[in-house]
Amino acid sequence: MKLAPDALANLLPGHTIASVSGTNGKTTTTHLLAAAVRAAIAPERVVTNADGANLHYGIASALAVAPGRDVAILETDERVVPDVVRLGRPAVLVLLNFSRDQMDRNHEIKSLGRGWRQALERAGADGPVVIANADDPLVTWAASSAPKVVWVDTATSWTQDASLCPECGTMLTRTDGRWACPTGDLVQPEATWRVDGGAVIDPAGTRWELDLQVPGSFNVSNGACALAAAAELGIDPETAIRGMRTITSPAGRYATAHFGSTTARLLLAKNPAGWAEALPLTTRGTVVLAIDSAAADGRDVSWLWDVEYEQLAGRHVVATGPRAQDLSVRLLYAEVEHSVVPDLAAALAGHPDPVDVVATYTPFQRLRKLGGLT
Repeated sequence: MKLAPDALANLLPGHTIASVSGTNGKTTTTHLLAAAVRAAIAPERVVTNADGANLHYGIASALAVAPGRDVAILETDERVVPDVVRLGRPAVLVLLNFSRDQMDRNHEIKSLGRGWRQALERAGADGPVVIANADDPLVTWAASSAPKVVWVDTATSWTQDASLCPECGTMLTRTDGRWACPTGDLVQPEATWRVDGGAVIDPAGTRWELDLQVPGSFNVSNGACALAAAAELGIDPETAIRGMRTITSPAGRYATAHFGSTTARLLLAKNPAGWAEALPLTTRGTVVLAIDSAAADGRDVSWLWDVEYEQLAGRHVVATGPRAQDLSVRLLYAEVEHSVVPDLAAALAGHPDPVDVVATYTPFQRLRKLGGLT
């Protein structure tokens, strides 16, 4: 794009595009949707930026190296969505969620939602079919300007970033798991797809057991959105689910790696919502927590105080990474006994039993390299 600034505008047209965005889950959902599409059509027709390179450069690079592939499943950073809608005219746009993330970059998440809403307004009748998480008020507000919205009840449990009505700023009410603005400006829409335990109920009332290879209830939610998007692309649920079940460790998430004699399972968590989902998945006696504040992580680590590390009490916990001391202070207040080993390789050395590792983005990518997963 240095050589050809208009590369994205030239590369996007000519593809049937499904774009996936949101604070958490977009990499996994993109993998699931791409696998569903590959199960239905010739795989050599499909291009995707499957390793999370979701800014303008990453999308352009993915398309540039795959000429002739006419179906593009694109993970898209929240800030890039308006440009992809404007330049690429996606057939489907999957909007997953909003939560605080990298506060030094996006200090007000409503500004991102406003960008989505305005992009869909400008696209008008030519805009994409939006697959939207009805449990998220900001996603609902942003998506409501689209010509067609397929609402998904994802059974989301994280609500800490959804207290105020994005339309008028009034405190939202929650009754029987449903949110509403008390002024009537915005209410949770009725969903045609919904998560029910580990299954997804489609608009016809048919129950589909996902049985995914990736763990966690949040990945059932991701799978529900991918399944709804696949249906809009003309793929039947049975075929889509067959493809989705082939995904085991999208971009290294949930993968098992070996660091000398230590066996470790890698979990990525980038913000309080992600940590809330990742920590319950740590089932082993030793848990290594890796923290950094490089550009890709967000330089503001005050979010550590919004994570319930108290649930790790009684485990063997190791704090590592460049911001290990900040994490150590938080663990002290949580009364979690731990050791501090700032060097990643040293923190993973010499564990006789398998360990779980939860890491922010930069140490996670380094661990993938150290473990031979890239």
